[in-house]
Amino acid sequence: MSYNPIERAAAFCETYSLQLPIMMAPMAGACPASLSIAVANAGGMGACGCLMMPPEKIISWAQEMRSSSNGVFQLNVWIPDPEPVRDANHEAEVREFLGQWGPEVSPEDVEAPLLNFDAQCDAMLAAGPHVISSIMGIYPAPFVVRMKERGIKWFATVTSVTEALAAEAAGADVIIAQGLEAGGHRGSFKAEDVSRSLVGLFALLPAVVDAVKVPVVATGGIADARGVAAALLLGASAVQIGTGLLRTPEAKIASAWAAAIGTALPEDTVTTRAFSGRFGRSIRNAYTEAAEKGPIPAPYPIQGNITQAMLAGVTNIDRMQAWAGQSAGLTRAEPAAELISNLWSTAKELLSS
Repeated sequence: MSYNPIERAAAFCETYSLQLPIMMAPMAGACPASLSIAVANAGGMGACGCLMMPPEKIISWAQEMRSSSNGVFQLNVWIPDPEPVRDANHEAEVREFLGQWGPEVSPEDVEAPLLNFDAQCDAMLAAGPHVISSIMGIYPAPFVVRMKERGIKWFATVTSVTEALAAEAAGADVIIAQGLEAGGHRGSFKAEDVSRSLVGLFALLPAVVDAVKVPVVATGGIADARGVAAALLLGASAVQIGTGLLRTPEAKIASAWAAAIGTALPEDTVTTRAFSGRFGRSIRNAYTEAAEKGPIPAPYPIQGNITQAMLAGVTNIDRMQAWAGQSAGLTRAEPAAELISNLWSTAKELLSS
């Protein structure tokens, strides 16, 4: 591996058919094909977070992507958690609390099943992306074999050195090191391990780079050229950006969410389980503040089922699931292609100075 950051990034780009070392984060629920098309056509890597998509939607997303771009993209799905331990009395308490924030939640609503993980995996293979990425764990060995047989690369998201070593041993081609600054859900392999891996990106990144032999991508809290350059100096071969792309017109998120991202200070985001039961970072709002004093959230995916009615179609930022990283205030509202091109050209200038 080259110790020159620009040379290392260039080698990664050559390997993965990119023109610049910037990847879009696969943000479930906030990854329209329009955003990936713009990123990929500018030379970066597009992405789709498939968590909430049935197989036919995964296929149609990939078709829409390819209809307007020959660029590179990744598909991503969560590795399922073990079945949660249920507590009917506690769930009733959470449902009563949520009733103060939206429609009444019935016990039947809580039972909404997850989409079939194996069927989603089959659909991702059928879509034939350049990369399939993982979060919340590692793929079963037979699926990794099927990926490799098709020439699809596996990018594994990790939140600790221990997870990075496990993913590399399981066959990951690239490690995505996710710092605590990241918006959205924390990618720890086990929900109960999150409190033991609360590591910021610039402590995690060099430790992971030193521990593994495969390339490392940095993600979490990178929203401007300084962050891109710093990540590459610390050993990353590329960066992955999520929140930093959400204010682009191609992201098509709610205007209240985009406005909140643009004005947020680092301390205006909060880590919470109140939306899904899984640990994630969002804009601090009236709901997250109340949830801190309310009942302990139910485990994933039960909490997500309970909150679904409250969140559906919400436009009020105080009741919104408004995911955002700690560098939200550094984001810019400009076309995605222009944004990532400027990030990389400025980062190169910083690295060359």
